[in-house]
Amino acid sequence: MENSPYLLDMSKEFAGKRALVTGGTRGIGKAIVQRLHAGGAEVIAAARSLPEALPEGVGFIQADVSLPEGVDHMIQETIRMFGGLDILINNAGGSSTSTAGALAITDEDWQTTFNANLFSSVRLDRGFLPYMVEQQSGVIVHISSIQRKLPGNMTVPYSAAKAALVNYSKNIATQFGPMGIRINALAPGFTETESAERLIERMAEQAGTDYLAARQQLMDELGGIPLGRPAKPEEVAELAAFLASSRASSITGCEYVIDGGTIRTV
Repeated sequence: MENSPYLLDMSKEFAGKRALVTGGTRGIGKAIVQRLHAGGAEVIAAARSLPEALPEGVGFIQADVSLPEGVDHMIQETIRMFGGLDILINNAGGSSTSTAGALAITDEDWQTTFNANLFSSVRLDRGFLPYMVEQQSGVIVHISSIQRKLPGNMTVPYSAAKAALVNYSKNIATQFGPMGIRINALAPGFTETESAERLIERMAEQAGTDYLAARQQLMDELGGIPLGRPAKPEEVAELAAFLASSRASSITGCEYVIDGGTIRTV
């Protein structure tokens, strides 16, 4: 039992591991970077924009993973800095398409959203999997969304892209499992990131209410959260860290939902 992964010192559980987190300077990605770093991993955070600050010892790569050339740059720089990779967290994504419904969405909107939320992961996986296959070990976590199960009129391409990401994730988990590589998806619900806090503050100002009232309004619009609150980025990061760790050594091809009970179906 002395070497059991369940009795690990959490400050050393990722010692000797090399991790890359896309979208790693804000929100959930930032929390994952901090958690892996606190666990002893060597970590690179990647994002389009330079961060205000990163934990001491965390590397940074500036690149846009929605573009093939951005992905190529990220892969090259990661290999130059690390020589390989043990943990890949595909967190970058999002949507800026029209919220007016399906007929208002152009082909360009669809392509842009799929580039950011699906093809970025496909391209990064394709670049790093050969290194993981060579070392016969590795972990990939795809950050999906509960919107893939709860598609809304205002997020049509985003919901579809995340659904495709989970399907893809399951497929390659089956393919690369025999080579010692574990691949899972993690689907957050409403998470109270800094950007979500700013949205709530704007809602409160526009409605003439306080922060808590606006927060409740947003939860109600999402169909309600049985736990009565959004998730915290640190809670999502803890689940990502679990999936990346040896504690989850027999888990692959799965999607884990962290939404406070928002999804009511089984």
